[in-house]
Amino acid sequence: MVEMTKGAIQAITKDLKQYSTPSLNDKLYLHFKGWKKIEPCLGEYTGVRALWLEGNGLHELQNLENLQELRCLYIQQNLLQSLEGLDGNLQLDSINASNNSITSIGHLSHLKELHTLQIANNRLTTAEDIAHLKECPSISVIDLQNNRIEDPAVVDTLAAMPNLHVLQLQGNPVTRKVQHYRKTIIARCKGLTYMDDRPVFEDERRTVEA
Repeated sequence: MVEMTKGAIQAITKDLKQYSTPSLNDKLYLHFKGWKKIEPCLGEYTGVRALWLEGNGLHELQNLENLQELRCLYIQQNLLQSLEGLDGNLQLDSINASNNSITSIGHLSHLKELHTLQIANNRLTTAEDIAHLKECPSISVIDLQNNRIEDPAVVDTLAAMPNLHVLQLQGNPVTRKVQHYRKTIIARCKGLTYMDDRPVFEDERRTVEA
């Protein structure tokens, strides 16, 4: 089994001409290494602000609590089933968790600086699976496309997000179940400026709300 080790991370930073002192690095490129687990050795990189872990075989998020400066986390294309494990990463601004096996959005309400959540191509199905978003008022960009969401009640959750500006929902069965889908979403989500494949212009909003 391929393991994340202190030596392996040091070899990557050396190859990329980064700092040999772990805490001085603000970016870590640990993607496509075949790692199954985030090991404690990653905790030495306390200054990291952007962390790439995509394309590994991660089943859970762990040993990230020392990365308290982390702003951007790229964990797409893994085997994650939840977003639990980010309790100490209070500065997170953006998370890409697309292409995993996540069945429910949760464990994010403590992230008061989180603005962007990409969670496309997962296993979200019901309105309850995304209800946690109502507890995440800072999120302004949400990518939910190509999940299995089919419950029209998800519109209530989206409408309850006070700062939602960008929504990607295409590729879900719900788009065929909500009557006048685009008009309904735009009418309910007052701050939306971009939806699915195109912007929401003022002319369109005026027509919808007339």
